[in-house]
Amino acid sequence: MATLICRRFPRTVSKATAFSSPAKCSRKKISNENCKDCIQDPDSKEQNTRTVEKFNPVEYRVYYNPFAYTRVKNTVYQHVREDSEEDLVEHNYSSTGVKQIQNMYSVTCSRRLSSTKNTFLELTFDKSVPLSTSVHTLKREEKEGEVQESDVEAYNTKEDPRTFQKLRPEYRALCFDNSEGSRSLSVEEGDRILCEVAVLKSSLTSERITDSFCKLSSLPVEQLVIVRSDARFAMLCRYSIENIHLFSVDQLLNILKAFVHLGIPSAHSMLNAYEIEFCRRVWDMNLDQLLLVADLWRVLGCSVPRYLEIMLSFVNLHWKDLTLPQLVQLIYVIGEGRKVSQELMLKLEPLLLSYLDLVNVEEIGAICLGFFKSSNGLSEHVMRKIGDKVSTKMEEISFFALVNVLKMFRYTHIAHLHFLKCLGEVVPQHIRSIGTQGVMHIALACSALHYLDQRLLNAIATAVPSRIQYCRSKDIAKFLWTFGSLNYEPPNAEEFYSSLIEEIRKRLYEFEKFPEHFLTSLLALAYAQQFPLDLIDLALSDRFVKLATGGSTFDLKKDLFTLDGSVGIECLNYKGSRLKPQLRQEVTEMLWNFAKQDICVKPEVLEAFTLLETILGGSHYVKKHMILPHTRSIDLEVHLGISGKPIPFNKNVTEAALSNREMKATGVYITDDLMGQLLKGKSRAKNSVDSKEVKLESRIMEQKVMGPKCDQAVFSKGVPLTEHLLNALTTCQEQSLPQLKEDTGVLKLAVQVSHRNHYCYASKHLLGLHSLKRRQLLQLGYTVVELPYWEWFPLCRRTRSEKLAYLHHKLFDTLN
Repeated sequence: MATLICRRFPRTVSKATAFSSPAKCSRKKISNENCKDCIQDPDSKEQNTRTVEKFNPVEYRVYYNPFAYTRVKNTVYQHVREDSEEDLVEHNYSSTGVKQIQNMYSVTCSRRLSSTKNTFLELTFDKSVPLSTSVHTLKREEKEGEVQESDVEAYNTKEDPRTFQKLRPEYRALCFDNSEGSRSLSVEEGDRILCEVAVLKSSLTSERITDSFCKLSSLPVEQLVIVRSDARFAMLCRYSIENIHLFSVDQLLNILKAFVHLGIPSAHSMLNAYEIEFCRRVWDMNLDQLLLVADLWRVLGCSVPRYLEIMLSFVNLHWKDLTLPQLVQLIYVIGEGRKVSQELMLKLEPLLLSYLDLVNVEEIGAICLGFFKSSNGLSEHVMRKIGDKVSTKMEEISFFALVNVLKMFRYTHIAHLHFLKCLGEVVPQHIRSIGTQGVMHIALACSALHYLDQRLLNAIATAVPSRIQYCRSKDIAKFLWTFGSLNYEPPNAEEFYSSLIEEIRKRLYEFEKFPEHFLTSLLALAYAQQFPLDLIDLALSDRFVKLATGGSTFDLKKDLFTLDGSVGIECLNYKGSRLKPQLRQEVTEMLWNFAKQDICVKPEVLEAFTLLETILGGSHYVKKHMILPHTRSIDLEVHLGISGKPIPFNKNVTEAALSNREMKATGVYITDDLMGQLLKGKSRAKNSVDSKEVKLESRIMEQKVMGPKCDQAVFSKGVPLTEHLLNALTTCQEQSLPQLKEDTGVLKLAVQVSHRNHYCYASKHLLGLHSLKRRQLLQLGYTVVELPYWEWFPLCRRTRSEKLAYLHHKLFDTLN
């Protein structure tokens, strides 16, 4: 049994060397001269010497090496983390044994203490750091050369999103300001404070505890590791918990600020007790204090969902009182917390709109990032106003804020053309000063918005090969996806693709941890007609398929299916792994079921399918299905003979269904003169006998059906256009049941109803997946007949005769 002696050692002594066996020590006295800063017992009459009685020998046992002070160990540990949780180690003590570790004291507590007390009092010092060395200095010295070479890649996940807080003085009351604290406290003064704690113990008042934390937080940075590992500091933490209900709100705030300056590890259980107390005090605080507390938790790196939930409940009732800085800070806090009610975000949007003219561009970046991280979108009206504002400040906004704005445009799928054009003018000039992750997000935004800007993509393609060492697996996948999905080949395509493919090979261990990035990369390469067969063989292997379909949080079956289908068509010499037939069938059925519920029921598709049946003579001449299921879209397949005669091929139409149709020879044959009369309203210059026969036959037919009223529909020139005539014109002339024929020696048409999302924004440049589909259809012998949206969609609102004429022209012009 021994008593801890309170002594002051020279500043050159950093840590004591451990001993191999416990040494006995006797009770000693400390002179007032050597410990003059310790608290004096007011009842004691001794002035020169006194024995430290406060440390109960039953309660504590301290082992020390009496020879430890003759030399100093100056070993510097190179891998010291700034926020290391090992600075203040917590243990679950189930025995009273002492664990002896080299270069550390071992302090054990009596089992009579509660587990909460043990948590703060039993500490081990597992690092030896000289007093003159700071953690920041260690990290800077270790990476000095690297930082100089890659300064543009530097990114601080805690500090960079907080840049906006420095632009208004009002933020000082809402967030933590690292410049407020001074590191002016001397080591001697810090030791005196800890001595006071050791002497007063349970007599510590809330005011003294608060003052002690605040003063200790002013120690030099290099001293913080030692202070956090001091048993007396652990005692201070313990007594702060015991008195936590006595603190005022301001005192709690000051203590939380001190924790930030002291670098308390985020996993320390003491912080959990403070979160509970702040949750209890939410309704006693104002908006400034609530936001400040949330910001301090963020700086500490603590996830405090309970506090944020209660705080946001308070804000939900007082959202109209939010000032502009409070609103921006609140959205920042919401984004970092990742969770908020939809009701509150809907309330904040009109408030944001009212402040939008006063917001600076860095605050706009913070707002966009907050909404993006919390998975909440902004209305198109607000996004367009944001785009207008940022477009005028494109040269002033930081690239970090600009990327955040792009994330929000990407999330809302709103393409602001003027903003994107300004982006294409500014970014290529400054691409070298943007970090790799920032460049990736710019590229990804272009891909998500289907926006093709050759200047911008050329600048990105030029920059990527030289930065390949800084790319994560995600960055590689997104760069490839951008160029593949936009179906754009940069001037340095060979260098661009070869460098990224080679980097994938080097990082297969990383890609196997993220199979979604691996498949994204290979799909993008397939869009660009790049097929690294060794990587494809790995992706389609049973082991990787099992990993991708079982261990990933993403549904990757469709990606595997698309890759497998593309390889089967475009890589005829490929002998590697392929998907199992069962998996291909499963995905095919899944995609077709989705298509039947979504794509097949679209009005423009139904209209084209119905009219094609009318023109060709029935459903056995046209088939609505997925010719290439792995391309995830449908086609209207038609077969024509060499003479242009439709050929029945749809085996889904049974013989029984066909036998119920009456195939009567009615109507007239379609001729060029007749089509000219229908389209122009008059016959051609040559007034042939055949033209007269057409008029007579059509007139007789109309009289039989319509009666005398039909005469009123006859024009002075041309043929009367009625529904009966159109039916007669487009009815099949076969009198017997058509026989299904093999599809050899025929012209196979793949009629496609295209949409806007098949093309790049504001252009007629096909996207990667749809370009891949057409390329593969051609390889299989199909002729693609497109009904482009800019032609077919407006025509759907016109007359039936115009639509029939258009489709007839599209189909039979392919014969030429």
